[in-house]
Amino acid sequence: MTQRIVSFVMSGGVGSRLWPLSREDNPKQFHDLSGDGSMLAKTLRRLTARSGGETPIFLIASERHADRVHADLAGLDLAGGGPLFEPIGRNTAAAVALATLRTLSEFGDSLVLVVPSDHEIATARQFWQSVEAGAEAARAGQLVVFGIKPTQPETGYGYIEVASESGGTFEVSRFFEKPDLATAQSYLQAGNFYWNTGIFLFRAGAMRDAFAAFQPDIWQTTEAAYKAATSDLSGLYMPLELYAAIPSNSIDYAIMEQAKDIAMVPASFRWNDLGSWQSLLDVGPADDQGNVIVGDVVAIDCENSYIRSDGRLLSAIGMKDVAIVSTADATFVAPVSHSQHVKKIVEQLEKSGRLETRFTPAHDRVIESGAWRRRVRHWLFQETLPLWSTSGVDERHGGFYEALGFDASPLMKPKRMRTQARQVYAFAVARAHGWDGPADRLISHGIEFMARQGRTNNGGWVRTLNVDGSVADATEDAYDHSCVLLALAHAHMSGNPDALRLGEETFAFLDAHLEDHRMTGFLETSDGEGERHSNPHMHLLEAFLAWHQATGERTHLRRAARIIDLFRSHFFDWESWTLGEYFDDEWKPSAGEKGTWTEPGHHFEWASLLVDFAGRSGQAELSGFARKLYASAVANGLNRATGLAYGAVSRQGLPLDLISRSWPQAEAVKAAIALDGSGGPDLKPEIEERVGRLFRWHIDPAPLGLWIDRIDERGRSLASDVPASIFYHLVCALTQYLDGTTEKG
Repeated sequence: MTQRIVSFVMSGGVGSRLWPLSREDNPKQFHDLSGDGSMLAKTLRRLTARSGGETPIFLIASERHADRVHADLAGLDLAGGGPLFEPIGRNTAAAVALATLRTLSEFGDSLVLVVPSDHEIATARQFWQSVEAGAEAARAGQLVVFGIKPTQPETGYGYIEVASESGGTFEVSRFFEKPDLATAQSYLQAGNFYWNTGIFLFRAGAMRDAFAAFQPDIWQTTEAAYKAATSDLSGLYMPLELYAAIPSNSIDYAIMEQAKDIAMVPASFRWNDLGSWQSLLDVGPADDQGNVIVGDVVAIDCENSYIRSDGRLLSAIGMKDVAIVSTADATFVAPVSHSQHVKKIVEQLEKSGRLETRFTPAHDRVIESGAWRRRVRHWLFQETLPLWSTSGVDERHGGFYEALGFDASPLMKPKRMRTQARQVYAFAVARAHGWDGPADRLISHGIEFMARQGRTNNGGWVRTLNVDGSVADATEDAYDHSCVLLALAHAHMSGNPDALRLGEETFAFLDAHLEDHRMTGFLETSDGEGERHSNPHMHLLEAFLAWHQATGERTHLRRAARIIDLFRSHFFDWESWTLGEYFDDEWKPSAGEKGTWTEPGHHFEWASLLVDFAGRSGQAELSGFARKLYASAVANGLNRATGLAYGAVSRQGLPLDLISRSWPQAEAVKAAIALDGSGGPDLKPEIEERVGRLFRWHIDPAPLGLWIDRIDERGRSLASDVPASIFYHLVCALTQYLDGTTEKG
């Protein structure tokens, strides 16, 4: 009787050895490297091809790759299986424990087959013949691995040393990690060493017992996460907090190198882990000179080379035994004998905060810099500023309306101080960029209303005013004061006679009532209550830099430097390249989901400000932080359906707020502009793409001079009005775009 084998595909790797093709957001298992579809799809098809016996097929993958996984699953009969999504990678031991738990809970003590998602295997028939050859040993309680007889001294593979043979399987003596060349040659000569395929077959109960003996912590924490998982038609989802608690370890180190009763089946199939450009040269369709040519390539007098272009024309003459791989934003060149060392390049790029390891540039990027200038200029100066300088101004009660309807009529909402200040700032920026409208009058109109109606007894500013100007909320909030300071700095640069005095009074209030007495940043409000947020500090940094620009006084740069110190020591997470939002009184991340909450829009804002501060202070290393923030926001924070930034994602890149608002898209434009001149890659195509997406999704579908602020994950509008608080984001980003590009034709 043919026994059930429950199959699990592990699809969590990044595949950095195949950079620049394989990236964190698009790892190698999703690429078609040897024809007939992605490596993942081919692996799944191989598992469905078992000729007899029940074979449910499951996939263990990163939740951030869920859309790609579902695309590769389309049309496949998984025989009752499905995807299990990890919210964060915890290495292969956790994946094997999860596979074991799933099997025990649903199929009892069945055989379990665990395979990688990104290996090239010759035929499904030979593959399953080898698996069936190990089934008897696995049913008897042994952990079974599969080895390939070496054909050359390969340094990129792990090795298995075997002893005696019995019934077609060998007793495993030891496992060895990737050796140097001399050691690999000795293994080849010894004759009892095999390449380790990373494929495992075992009885679920036997693996459970192995975890209990050697890694009880991994088993217990994985079991806790599995029991708390939620399920829907799209798959099983593990809770982040519980899954993150699992110790990260490989199954080789955690179990296989400690277990005693391990059997190895000599695999009858041809196998390649496609872990280097050399391996792709080995398996690819070669021409008469031994070259594998992929994409738009012209190769003359080249031999035994892997030459690939995923974009523009690539030409090569006289190359021999080399790998040349060109993508839209990066090119890799090396002797194929050295292509295993590409990880060194990746490590160097990551140390310097380069973007190219984390995300894949979009295929629809506009290459020509300045392509959007005419549309941007017309929208700003002919549509938007004329509308908001009239319909957005409350001539009766003073100040500016908080929002407009889509018919451009004002909505009678309470007026937040931050919105009043931002309107002043936006008109000052527009004036500085040549707008010929009544900027001076509007700046004075806003400041007069703010100062007449919105001051507190302490010399600060209230949070919210009613439509008629009476106080609705007198809280003295750091966020609002940052916006007021920013507005006053630009009003002062515009020549407003009251701005400097009001700015000095606001700084005095800030020092007396909002500065933390421990000199660790600023309080949220003057009463000192509430959790700490990084966001007000970012806006204070923005304001301090504006005042340095307005006055040239280094005291403002010193204020900014204290915010930068907080960023380095508390806000920035060095491992994930993310920026925390919520903290306790000691600047430790808040408990629960809030502690993992990051906002791509704020990553973009911080990136611009860090580059600005680096230029003023000479602290050039801050540009590296800016690139890392931008890279993580693009790699982890974008909705792949629209290309727009989500509202929030976890530090591991899981969407927490699926809404895409307009302001993060504007801040992405500013960040790309700032980074384009900071010594990194050419981001001019990226700038054009960001402007294009802002117009496509947020501006062009709206009536003239307005915008769609909120868009759902499928690109549908959720906006009911047009908030004035977004106006300054758009004016600032698009005027910077005009500054940085030149007119075409």
